[in-house]
Formats: sequence, structure tokens, C-alpha cells
Amino acid sequence: MHAITNSGWIEVITGSMFSGKTEELLRRLRRAEIAGQEVAVFSPALDDRYGEDHVGTHDGRRWEAVAVDPEIEYGTVAAELNGEEVVAFDEANFFSTGLVDVCERLAADGRRVIVSGIDQTFRGEPFEPLPQLIAVAEYVEKYRAICAVCGEPATRNQRLIDGEPAHVDDPTILVGAEESYEARCRHCHTLRTD
Repeated sequence: MHAITNSGWIEVITGSMFSGKTEELLRRLRRAEIAGQEVAVFSPALDDRYGEDHVGTHDGRRWEAVAVDPEIEYGTVAAELNGEEVVAFDEANFFSTGLVDVCERLAADGRRVIVSGIDQTFRGEPFEPLPQLIAVAEYVEKYRAICAVCGEPATRNQRLIDGEPAHVDDPTILVGAEESYEARCRHCHTLRTD
């Protein structure tokens, strides 16, 4: 809570896959715990890469979380809270735009809200609800990975199907990690259109 206004706020951690977003989320949660703050973490139920009740990093760090329906509503989150001052959402890109209202209401209630997720689809287009969250957040940090092709800073998510770039018409959401995606720079990012 901000000391002068006694208000909450929203923090957004965004960027490409493999850029350290969840790592940074976990770092912030750990610091909140050290400061004696109670923490609640939520993840979309469709992302079970690290178990149904955890968020995790590609290098194996994990944090206990409550899996909720991606068509998130404030009442669902509020029912899980027990006075926590810090509320976090990982993989925000898998949630509906209802997450924006949930975060706004939590911040208005005096909570620190931390949101992590990718801001672009594999096509390089804005990935809702991140653009909306970035617009209403008080704090935003965009992380970059390393391009798997040339080594430059990477801001794009290259989806691969059998080692080849995905087709532009493939579904937007495909839960995966190294087996399905690479971080790429603007120059090395490609899509199949044939």
C-alpha cells in the first residue's frame, strides 16, 4: 500500500518467453514475504506445466498457487483471499480480459497486485489482456530474452511445429515451453503463410 494515499497499485512484468518474467515475479513475492506481507498467487487452470497448484520457472523454481478459470471474475479471486496484501497472477496472457477488472478492484481495495505474462502472440501481435493491464498499471517492466538464432535481444515468441515456424493461422494459445517455442528478435522471427 502506498504510504501517503493508502492505496494499492498494479505492477506488470512482461516480455517474451524465456526472458525471466516468472523469475522476477517469484523474486518480488519472496521479498514481500521477507517484509512480513501475506501473499496470494493465482494461475490459469489451463497451464499445468508446473503442476495444478504451482507457478514455476523454466529452471525449476516454484511457488504455490491457486488455479482459477481463465474466464476470471472478481468473486472467484475474492473468495480465495484471506487478507493478503500482495496478490499475484502468473501467465496473465492465458486469462480473459476480465483480469483487468479483477486487478483494478484489488488495487482499489489497497492491495499490491503483481501480474506477469507475455505481451505478444507468436504472430507478434498484442496479446490481451496484457496491453490493457499495461495501460492501467502504475509500474511496468518489459524483459527481453536472447534470440535463439542470432544472440541479439529477443522480444518475440517463435512458435515451432516439428522444428519449423508455425503457420500464421495456427491457434493463438498453445501451452508449451522449449519444445514449442524459442525467443527471437524482430529480424529472426518468422511465420509460415503457405
